[in-house]
Amino acid sequence: MKTSNTEKIFYAINYFLLFLVGMVTLYPFIYVLSASVSSPDAVITGKVLLLPKDITWGAYKKVLSQNEIWTAYGNTFYYTLIGTAVNILFTICGAYPLAKKRLRAKSFISFFIVFTMWFDAGIIPFYLNIKDLHLLDTRMAIILGFACQAFYIILLRNFFEAIPDALEESGRCDGANDLQILIKIYLPLAKPALATIALFYAVERWNGYFWAMVLLKDDKKIPLQVLLKKLIVEANVSDEYATMANISTAYSKETIIYATIFISIIPMLIVYPYIQKYFVKGVMVGAVKG
Repeated sequence: MKTSNTEKIFYAINYFLLFLVGMVTLYPFIYVLSASVSSPDAVITGKVLLLPKDITWGAYKKVLSQNEIWTAYGNTFYYTLIGTAVNILFTICGAYPLAKKRLRAKSFISFFIVFTMWFDAGIIPFYLNIKDLHLLDTRMAIILGFACQAFYIILLRNFFEAIPDALEESGRCDGANDLQILIKIYLPLAKPALATIALFYAVERWNGYFWAMVLLKDDKKIPLQVLLKKLIVEANVSDEYATMANISTAYSKETIIYATIFISIIPMLIVYPYIQKYFVKGVMVGAVKG
């Protein structure tokens, strides 16, 4: 079909706006990368705007040589992988029964799950709850304290409800129980939704720092984001980091921070492109029913 002049103008404006949005989105990544490989003098004096100046890898060498960075990195991977697995397990256990019409008091249970999305207990009650459970300064405080979210339970429930009942009935005829139907029928069909929800959970786990900062006191248990917070906000650095302010060296406190930030986002940058294909199908299909 021939494109009219009005459509051509619309597409041109649309592409231009998308280009601007893309540039605004990409600029922070480019700047952080450029600043992390630039000389301390160029970063401190504001010479780095987009491209790196006087490229040096001193900051990365210093960051990668620090044991506390690797410890925090390992903790972040632990909280993300184990935590996401627990999130998915609890979300499935909550969503599958709610998708069944035969569940007694289904509306009542669903209301109280959704209620937690409207009203939150607050920071202090949650902290006291973790304290009473004797989970303070433990890894389980981060893993079990955020085991699932009501929004994702409802999202996955909607996806399960969209699966035809005839598939479950065929499984019943073959003698399958609820667990077998869930594992062999529902979960394979729900791969797009599960992949999308898992990525959302993983990103939240990876970027989470507030509750890790509040609940964890042992430096050997803190994730990378808490370490970043100490470097950026509190400027709570060791004697080794304090010497980095000398711009005559190959690194400074600023370049160390930028290098740490970029290292912390590399895993998410690698994972996102592979799971992005599930976004439209996983989220849109799961959101068909309200």
